[in-house]
Parts: sequence; structure tokens; C-alpha cells
Amino acid sequence: MRHRSAAPLAAEPPQPQPSLFNSLPHRKKKRKRRVPGPATSTSVSSETSFANDPDQLKNRIHDAAVEFEQEPKGEQSISSYPLLELRQRSVKVGESLGNSVVTAVDAGDAKEVCSIAAATSETAESLELKRVLEDDSISNKSPMSYLFERVYYGNSVWSTTTIGDEKGRERVYDTIFRLPWRCELLIDVGFFVCFNSFLSLLTVMPTRMLMVVWRLLKTRKFKRPSTVEFSDFSCFLILACGVTVLQQIDISLIYHMIRGQATIKLYVIYNVLEIFDKLCQNFIGDVLQMLFHSAEELARCPPETQSMRFWIWRFISDQVLAVVTSIVHSVILLVQAITLSACIVSHYNALPALLVSNNFAEIKSYVFKGYSKDNVHSMVYSADSIERFHISAFILFVLAQNILEAEGPWFISFINNILLVYLFEMAIDVIKHSFISKFNNISPIAYSEFLEVLCKQTLHIQTEDAKKKLTFVPLAPACVVIRVLAPVYAANLPYNSLSWRLSWILLFSAITYIMLTSLKVLIGMVLQKHARWYVNRCQKRKHHLHAD
Repeated sequence: MRHRSAAPLAAEPPQPQPSLFNSLPHRKKKRKRRVPGPATSTSVSSETSFANDPDQLKNRIHDAAVEFEQEPKGEQSISSYPLLELRQRSVKVGESLGNSVVTAVDAGDAKEVCSIAAATSETAESLELKRVLEDDSISNKSPMSYLFERVYYGNSVWSTTTIGDEKGRERVYDTIFRLPWRCELLIDVGFFVCFNSFLSLLTVMPTRMLMVVWRLLKTRKFKRPSTVEFSDFSCFLILACGVTVLQQIDISLIYHMIRGQATIKLYVIYNVLEIFDKLCQNFIGDVLQMLFHSAEELARCPPETQSMRFWIWRFISDQVLAVVTSIVHSVILLVQAITLSACIVSHYNALPALLVSNNFAEIKSYVFKGYSKDNVHSMVYSADSIERFHISAFILFVLAQNILEAEGPWFISFINNILLVYLFEMAIDVIKHSFISKFNNISPIAYSEFLEVLCKQTLHIQTEDAKKKLTFVPLAPACVVIRVLAPVYAANLPYNSLSWRLSWILLFSAITYIMLTSLKVLIGMVLQKHARWYVNRCQKRKHHLHAD
């Protein structure tokens, strides 16, 4: 190793002076190992050139930094003595410019190794850039020679892409195969949970109301209702008010107004109504929570006190707000169902235009945004499961309208349109969630976790976060279904005396109640059994059933 000195070389070497550095025997050993040679790890000969292999320069700098970090702390603490400095010089070897030469000298501070390494990396990149820019051999090539060079040695695809790895392969297969069926399974289970709640409103709630009335007539003693009975009374009042208001709306008038106007397209009207539907669905959930809280406090507070008067007025105000909100939501759903019916039966069949505009606008509004795992969890419930249940209610409305007013063979066309609607919804939901998960690095196993949370909700198991629950209020859809099915029942009543007609009404009501109750029992038991089986399997194996 070359040593630079301010004084010329003398005839006799100077006598070494005793110092702290020389008193360390292990340090002398390391100094001996740093004598210039081909096997030196921390020093490089000043004559070594890295013109042909720029990566070798980075490797030498990295080795020097690693050796310094592995030295004992006792040696690193002696900072007053020079240890190591890497100095880079640019020399010219042959025709190449900017070749790197590294010289190790005993001067400087070893703490600068990392910064020197970074600077050396940048210098290597700049040298490579200079070499490419100064290479003017392409001007001397003919077009044919350039073409043959690209054919034999080049790859046009690799210039704009990178080589993937196993992680990228997993993302591709997650997007195509593993996530779609998990997403569809979760949406379908959420749909049946909503359907079960809808059937409970039409079967369980009236049964409990009849039991309260029967107990009151039997005992002839008024007893303060419980929280559940107050809640049932509130829901029954909301349902009765909603059906009464919807009975005053002329469906034919709204249908011809929507179909006859040429200013706004049908799919635009449907999209606007869908936005208001989601807003009302979210708001009515909060209103019902307030109403049930007031019912609970009213059932608990002591009688004939100031607090009881307060909670009575609070309950009445919440009840009025819930009735108004539910009526507005019911009207929006009814108009949306009428719009879908107008699209299906229009002479130019506006249903494909409605499906394309609505679903692809949904993809545009959801896919190209950042979402967390909890946001995706809420999206599956509000934007997919509940929306699919509302579409089912609209299809029931279209079926009722066809039964009442359609002429000629209409059932085959109706089935084709319904299949088209459901296939579009399923495909768009799968595409949407697949790419949302891909762009936000959400694994398919997350949808199995969402399903486990939904199963725990079905089993009435308390979860840590209430936001992860499926919140669905079936009051507005129930009002719409009762409104559209009542004319179908009325059209099949015999034209006889009033008492005979009342008998038929009671018979139709009893048959409908038995059918709905049987369906409620079947769906409820299947959901309970599936939820218990799924949660037990997850708890036993400590991983989800649908894990790969």
C-alpha cells in the first residue's frame, strides 16, 4: 500500500514512537492483514480498475463498510486515530471514460464509509450513463444491422416491463380465481341475512303484537310494555304509515310521467334514485338506533317521574322522525322500481343501457380509489348485499305489474330480463372487488374473515367493533312489497257481498302468513346451522375454512 508523506524518504526509517495505538497487539495484527495483497478485504490496490465491471466497485465498498461495523466497540471508540478512507479517482483506461479506481490510505474518518458508498453508487450510475451517451456506434450501423441486432439480442417487451416473482403470481391468481367465489359467497350470505330480517318483520313482529293484545284482553290489566314490545309497536306504526301513504300514490301516473318525458334518460333517473336510496338507508339506520334507545330508556325509567315525561317526549319525537324518514325512503324505492319497470317494458328496451351505465359507473366510482380493509367490509354490506335485496324487491314489483297489466306471452321475456339483471350484478360485483383487493393489497382470506364476522352476527355473538355489523332496515322495502302485492290480491277477490270478500281476505292473509312463516323458519334455521358450522371450523383449526 502506498503511503503519502509530507517529508521525503530518509535513508534510515524513523524509530517508531510508543503510542496507545501501537500498544494494542490485536490492532497490530489487523494492520498486518491490511498489507497490500490480492486477498485484502478492506483495501484495494490503487492500480485496480473497475472499467469493465462497475458492480465490483460497489461490492468492495460494501465489504469495507461491513467489516468496519463488525469491529469491536473498543476499537471503534478510538476515533482520534485515523482508520480508513476510501478515495475514488477517475482515470482513463483505453477508450472508456470515467473508470473507477479505489485507493485505500490511512487517513480520514471511518464514519464516512456509508456516505462514500452511496456516492460511489451514484458515480457508477453516472459513469454508465456517460458511456451510453457517448457510444455513437448506432450512427455507423445500417438499418438492417440494427434490426438483426434487435432480433437476436434485444427484447422489446422487457424494455417496458419487469420480470415478476412469486408474489406477483399470487396476486394474479388471487384476482382471477381465489377472490371471486369468496366475494360472491359473502354477498349471497348477506343477502339471505337481509331476507331473513325482512321475513321477521312480516311474521315475527305481527305475532308478538297479537300476543300482547291477547294478553291485554285476557287479563284486562295494563302492564308497561318491555323494550322489545315498544320496538315492535314503533315498527308496526312505521309500516302502517308507510303503506297508507304509498296507497295514495298513483303508480300509473308516475310510470307515464317517467316514460313520457324526454329530458332525462331513464338510466340517469335510476342512478339518481339509487344515490338517494343509499343515503336514506344509512340515515334510517341511525334513526332506528335512536328510537330503540328511547324505547329502552322509557321501559326502564320509574313511573310518574320527571324523567319519564322526558323519555315519553323523546320517544314521540324519535317516532315521528322515523315515520317521516321511512316514508321518504319508501317513496324513493317505489319510484326506482317504477323506473326499472319502464326500462324493461319500453319499446326500445332500455334495460341494457341502464345496466351498462349503472354498473360501469359503479366500477369507476369504487375501483380507482384507496380503501382500507374495514371500508371494503362495509362496502360488501351496503353496496352489494343490501343493493341486491332491493333489486329483488324491484323485480317482485315488475312481476306484479306484469300480472295485472301485461297482455300476451310475457313470462319468457320477463325471465330473460331478470337473468340479465342478476348476471350483470354478479359480474360487476366480482370485478369490482377483485380489483379493489388487487390495488389495495387485500388478500382473499379477508373475505373469509368478513364471512366469519357475519356468521357471528347471525349467532348473536357480540363483536368488538359495531361498525363491522350488517345494518339493514327492512321497513321501506316491506312497505313497497305490501303496496305492490295488495292490488294482485284484490284483483283475485270474488265480486260478492262484503262478508264473503272479508272471508277471502282473511283466507289469503292466512295462506300468505303460513307461507312466509315457513320460509322464515327454513331460512333462519339454515343460516343458524351454517353460521355455527363455519365458526366452529374456524375456531378449531385456527384458520378459515376457505384458506388455500
